[in-house]
Amino acid sequence: MSTYADYQAQIAALQEQAEAARRGEVAGAKAKIKELMDTYGLTINDLPGAGKKSGAPRAAVPAKYRDPASGSEWTGRGRAPLWLAGKDKEQFLIK
Repeated sequence: MSTYADYQAQIAALQEQAEAARRGEVAGAKAKIKELMDTYGLTINDLPGAGKKSGAPRAAVPAKYRDPASGSEWTGRGRAPLWLAGKDKEQFLIK
């Protein structure tokens, strides 16, 4: 009959074996990918999602409407706030 410590030792040994197998398979996959890229003359930039990301953040949109009671503002994009529901938007335009 095995003890808890025996099972823990077996688990650790199996995890080590699994990690070694994973490292070997990853190395093989990388080699295969490199070979295919060399064969077809591809670079990392030819792969989808590998292009340069736009570093420019989007500019904030200025508020178009303001609630005089609370001072809350809304840009006019997305879902309208509750304080504006059922009312004429023209009354709340920021001038």
